[in-house]
Amino acid sequence: MTDQEIIELYFARSESAIDETARKYGSYCSYIAMNILYNKEDSEECVNDTWLHTWNAIPPTRPSILRTFLGKITRNLALNIYEKQTAAKRGNGETSAVLDELSECIADTKCDRPEDIPDKITLTDCINRFLETQSADSRKIFVRRYWYMAPISEIAAEYGFSESKVKMTLSRMRASLLKDLEREDIAV
Repeated sequence: MTDQEIIELYFARSESAIDETARKYGSYCSYIAMNILYNKEDSEECVNDTWLHTWNAIPPTRPSILRTFLGKITRNLALNIYEKQTAAKRGNGETSAVLDELSECIADTKCDRPEDIPDKITLTDCINRFLETQSADSRKIFVRRYWYMAPISEIAAEYGFSESKVKMTLSRMRASLLKDLEREDIAV
């Protein structure tokens, strides 16, 4: 079933929309949740919450890329669960390691207040421009680490790099991103 057909099921308020979404994107959403939570039960709960949030969001929202829409919901829900748990033993330390790495160059970007939204949009635009200047391999490594929160060992194995190359690439990219952010007067 195509993404557009699945979206139409949501607009028709057909419960089969959830089944089709789970069939097509269940393992994708589970992968995202597991990389953040490292707990099967919590990840399953997060993915089930993703389906509920999707049901409540469509309609009125009509996502242009369903996979990305679902990934974003899953990631945000998993990060909320992680934040509630915050125990060092959770997430094999991977989530806190990723967040610590990013804190080197990016300040807390929550949008708790409406006046915070322009700053978040500016930061997002700057990061997107930064990524456009990077090689394809560097972009893939960056996104796998900081969006999907994949372990360095997994990234290295997937792309056929050594772990030290992945670490060095990420370190250089963070330093370069920090310079770009400073150049654009974005608070870090």
